[in-house]
Amino acid sequence: MKKVILAIALLASAGLGAFAQEKSAADLQKAVQKAEAAAADAKKGTKVATWLKLGQSWLDAYNRPTANVVGGSKQELALTMSGEKALSSEVVEILGNQLEKVTYADKNIYFDAAGRVQFIEVTRPVYTDVDPLAKALEAYKKAAEIDVKGSKTKDISAAIKSIYEKYNSDAFTAYQLGDKAKAASLFEASASAAATAPYSTPDWGTVYNAGVMFLENKDIEKAKGCFETALANGYEQDGSVYANLSDVSFAVKDTLAARKYLEDGFAKYPENVQVMTNLINLYIATKEDPKKLIELLDLAKKQMPDNPSLYYVEGDIWAKLKDYDNAVKAYDKCAEVNPKYEMGFYGQGVMWFNRALEIQEEANALPYSEYKKYDALQEELSATLKKCLKPFETAFNVSANDAVKQSAADYLKRIYFIFRNESPEYKANYEKYEAYLQGAK
Repeated sequence: MKKVILAIALLASAGLGAFAQEKSAADLQKAVQKAEAAAADAKKGTKVATWLKLGQSWLDAYNRPTANVVGGSKQELALTMSGEKALSSEVVEILGNQLEKVTYADKNIYFDAAGRVQFIEVTRPVYTDVDPLAKALEAYKKAAEIDVKGSKTKDISAAIKSIYEKYNSDAFTAYQLGDKAKAASLFEASASAAATAPYSTPDWGTVYNAGVMFLENKDIEKAKGCFETALANGYEQDGSVYANLSDVSFAVKDTLAARKYLEDGFAKYPENVQVMTNLINLYIATKEDPKKLIELLDLAKKQMPDNPSLYYVEGDIWAKLKDYDNAVKAYDKCAEVNPKYEMGFYGQGVMWFNRALEIQEEANALPYSEYKKYDALQEELSATLKKCLKPFETAFNVSANDAVKQSAADYLKRIYFIFRNESPEYKANYEKYEAYLQGAK
C-alpha cells in the first residue's frame, strides 16, 4: 500500500490557548445574532469595528468546545477542565499508534502514552448547520474592505491567520481519524484562508496536503489542480509532488504525462523512493530497457537498504530477462533483509513455475522424431517444478496475508498433485493444501 505523505505543518489542536471563562452555546449564538444584526444595520455596517466583532463572535462559537483545553498534558488539563467530567476512556489505534481516547460531552481528547494531548475531536459544536470559520473569514474580509486606511490591518491579519491555523489543525484531525474527504476540504479551506488579504501568506504545503487527500479520495481533478498549483509555485515536497502528479496522470490514462513528471522528478530528486517506484513500474509497463531499471533500483537501495520490496522488484526484472541466477540472488536477498517478507519467496516460486510452463510448451512443440529431446525436457520440467516447492512452502508459512497464502497453497496443490504418486509425502502435501483451500472458501 502506498504510504500517504503529508507536508508537516501545524499539528497542535486549535483549542490549546489561553483559558477563557466558558459561555453557554446559547449565549454564544445570541452574541452572533446580535453581531449580525449590527452588521446588517445601515450605519453600524459601515464601521470596521462592527465586522471585527462579528468575526470574533463566530470564532468564539467555534472555540467553545475547546475553550478550556489549555496546556498539552493531562496534569495541565486537570486544572483548566476541572468543571468538565470525562464520560469514558479507551485505548485506540490511530495510524499505527496506541492513543488514549478520553470522551467528554462535546469532544474527544487523544493522549499519547506520556499523557500529552495529540489532537482533539469536537463532537458537539455550537453550530452544526454552518461553518463558523467560514463565517468569521467573511466578516474579516469585509472588515479589511472597509478599513481603507489600514488602521486595523494587523488585527485582521492575525485573525485570518488564526482561521487558517484552525482549519489546518482540523484537517490533520480528520486525516488521523480516517476521514479523507473531510480532510481534503479542510486543507483546501485552510489554504484559501492563508491566501486571503490582508494576511496574504499562501501555504503551498497545505495546498499539497489538500491534493494528497483529494487523490486518496479519488477526486482526480481537484488533486491535479492542487499539485499543479503547488508545483507552479515551487513547492515540490522533496519530489513527492512529481510522483503524485504521475498518479493523477495514470488515473486519466495519460502515460506520456506520467513519464514526463517522473523523469523530471527523478532528475531533481533521485533519492525520492515514491518517484523511483512509480518510474520503475512505468518502465516495466512500457518495456523500457531493463538495465535502466536495475540502475534505478541500485540508487533506491542506497537510500533504503532495509526495504525488501526493492530486491523483490529486482528479482522480477531478472526473471523477465530469464537471468535466473541473478533473479534467485535478488529474491534471496529479500529474506536476508527481512526473513518475514513473503514476496521474495513467492516471487521465486512464481518464476520457476512460469519457467516450467515454458519448458512444457517447448516440449509440446517438438515433433515425434525428437523424442530424446522431449524426454530431456520432461526431466527438466520435473526438476523445475520441484524448485517451486521450497519457496512456495516458505511463503505460505511466513505470510500473514491470506491472499498470498491462498495463492501459494494453490500453486503447491497443483504441483504436489503432479507428483502425488511419487511418494506418500507428496500425496499427503497435496491433500494438505487441497484441504486448506477448501477451508478458505
